[in-house]
Amino acid sequence: MGTATKTLYDTDFAEWCALTADLVRAGRFDEVDLEHVAEEIEDMGKLDRRAATNRTRVLLLHMLQWAAQPEKRSPSWRRTIIEQRYRLGAIFQDSGSLRVFVRDHLHDVYRGAAEGALAEMSRSEGLPDKCPWTIAQILDTQFYPDSLV
Repeated sequence: MGTATKTLYDTDFAEWCALTADLVRAGRFDEVDLEHVAEEIEDMGKLDRRAATNRTRVLLLHMLQWAAQPEKRSPSWRRTIIEQRYRLGAIFQDSGSLRVFVRDHLHDVYRGAAEGALAEMSRSEGLPDKCPWTIAQILDTQFYPDSLV
């Protein structure tokens, strides 16, 4: 691996990506900056996990508001719920393991959503300690919770 290619990673990332792709396609693996390639692949996985958890958190926040404040339900909340479900569906279609990841981390994601919902509702309590819905319900395009029970 030449020093010039490693330096290119720090000075022109877009060019480094293009050159690295060309080297891989040409089978010139001995010239590939493997350390940075591994880092970038790992970072892509982290970005996907963050996107899935962030979208789930936003979805849960709006579902909590929907369930806790029926008198304030709005088309905006419904649109957000629809949009987040749609985006999550696309993420999970591309990477099914992320659905498992979100399911396995649902408690932590829910806690963040509940904190946000309480803040937006100007409350300090009143939401369940644990997520009241399954991942299947959360993603079900027909499911809109009537209450938190």
